[in-house]
Amino acid sequence: MLKAAVIGVGSMGRNHARVYRELEGVELVGVADQNGPTAAKVGATFAAPHYTDYQQLVEDCKPDLVTLAVPTVLHYEVACDLIERGIHVMVEKPITSTLEEGEKLVELARRKGVILAVGHIERFNPAIMERRRRLREGMAGRIYKIHAQRLSPYPARIRDAGVVIDLASHDIDLLRYLMDEPITRLYGETLKSINSDREDMFNGLIRFKGGAVGVLDVNWITPTKIRAMTVTGARGMFRCDLLSQELFFYENETAPSQWDVLSTLRGVSEGNVLGIRINRHEPLAAELGDFVGAVRDNRAPTVTGEEGLETLRIALEFVRSGKDIEVIEPEREFA
Repeated sequence: MLKAAVIGVGSMGRNHARVYRELEGVELVGVADQNGPTAAKVGATFAAPHYTDYQQLVEDCKPDLVTLAVPTVLHYEVACDLIERGIHVMVEKPITSTLEEGEKLVELARRKGVILAVGHIERFNPAIMERRRRLREGMAGRIYKIHAQRLSPYPARIRDAGVVIDLASHDIDLLRYLMDEPITRLYGETLKSINSDREDMFNGLIRFKGGAVGVLDVNWITPTKIRAMTVTGARGMFRCDLLSQELFFYENETAPSQWDVLSTLRGVSEGNVLGIRINRHEPLAAELGDFVGAVRDNRAPTVTGEEGLETLRIALEFVRSGKDIEVIEPEREFA
């Protein structure tokens, strides 16, 4: 049995505690939160010892692996402490507040031989996983555009990050994951409509090395929750609802059956609409199952510290672009 603990059991961390309780071969040995009543409630719910001091939890319970779901500003300090003790860490995104902290954290984990995973949960959404598989098979042909929408009301839980770092980082990671090619240029527009100190609306453009364009539409000012993504290619368009885990493919009737990626698109017309069957599952359970499997098998997790660091790098460049009203063409291509 692997011993698991959760540090920070607010809105996200308490779900990690629940999933660890349900995973085969894992024992939830403790939870910690600076808020005493919160720690006590979650501990009682999942029959686990609770603490307000995470270091006491570590001393008493000696976990093999930990989910770290504390505020972002504490990620570096707490994760370093855990890694120094040889404990494997799943840190909720973003990996850290700054690139310098992220680089040091990744290097420390590498030096200590500890697994460091980053919680970009949307990679484990079954609709995303199926769409990625079909994109790899060439179902859409050459990709021209990916458009991501992530809209919602303002979350009361956010205290230390703007919408780019907290919310858009999901889609930045997904675009990198789906396209799997370097980013050569980006530009972002941001707006402060509710906050005075950080952005709550973001629109971004990405140019990939192969020519495709990524469009990001993200905000905290919409009175309903929308999580949608389309991928438009020469042979048709995928439309995905990440909340309902639904995936559809709209065929381009004029596309040739065998698409040559070097050919030009000669026309577009409406074809059949295919509803793609999805074997639904809980993304968090899949994410933590991957992390536990990485610890058990001593392999890299799906989202490594390096992956989380690169997503943070791009998100921070978007923040800079919006602040300086500047197109960013990096000296080195973003991976």
